[in-house]
Amino acid sequence: MPIDNSNTSDRDTEPFVEVDPTGRFGRYDDLLGHGAVKKVYRAFDQEEGTEVAWNQVRLRTFSEDPTLINRLYSEVKLLSTLKNKYIIVCYSVWRDEAHNTLNFITEVCTSGNLRQYRKKHRHVSIRALKKWSRQVLEGLEYLHTHEPCIIHRDLNCSNIFINGNTAQVKIGDLGFAAIVGKNHEAHSIIGTPEYMAPELYEEDYTEMVDIYSFGMCLLEMVTMEIPYSECDSVAKIYKKVTAGIKPEGLNKVTDPEVKAFIEKSIAQPRARPSASDLLKDPFLSEPKSNIEEIEQIL
Repeated sequence: MPIDNSNTSDRDTEPFVEVDPTGRFGRYDDLLGHGAVKKVYRAFDQEEGTEVAWNQVRLRTFSEDPTLINRLYSEVKLLSTLKNKYIIVCYSVWRDEAHNTLNFITEVCTSGNLRQYRKKHRHVSIRALKKWSRQVLEGLEYLHTHEPCIIHRDLNCSNIFINGNTAQVKIGDLGFAAIVGKNHEAHSIIGTPEYMAPELYEEDYTEMVDIYSFGMCLLEMVTMEIPYSECDSVAKIYKKVTAGIKPEGLNKVTDPEVKAFIEKSIAQPRARPSASDLLKDPFLSEPKSNIEEIEQIL
């Protein structure tokens, strides 16, 4: 049973500015992040006693198109059924007719997103980068082999989240993922330009766009620079991507194995390996422990 804090006399108790229809989740006023159509607020799960994220989509952005809004709602609803340790958990989804918003509650990772975390911790080994990469690819493998197949479409380091005390990463921001049929094809343009595969701009693509985005994420993890940061406009990024010109940041990757793995991930769609294939790549193989090495010597 949720605790009613509306009549408390304790001045230190932070008031909720909004409560979900069940009374379980309360939203605070402070933002955790925001995008073009969505704001993410700090919130509290009164049932479990844990902090959560309250994601709020302003539906007026979708031009009051009921078909589009209903599809968005059904897709977010499906995402709340996903269960994988490398995907952010979605606890609840509902539409607020009065305020014309779509709301969904998700878990919060303790250390924020991977972009913030990498900037904070500048000295990270290749081994750690491989560990993060494996986890992201396992999350993508789960989405891509799901029935129906799910394409994230907007994977970048700002929506991969991390629990710093365990180095566990989770893919988030699935609110605009595409749920596709047996042909695995999608047709609408959505995403962050620096991470968008060339075929995405052509409005005819498959889940392989996520592999391209993963490659760009790994490039950012290595260089601590957003890909195509040499471009000062979206138009210039589009021109380079569609012409097949790689980001200048790739020239800053000095480790040949890392560079080859990134290039493999951002190759042409037909040459691009699946998440399952990349997980089997020798580059991501677990390093032998000291005990294993001693046993081999003996």
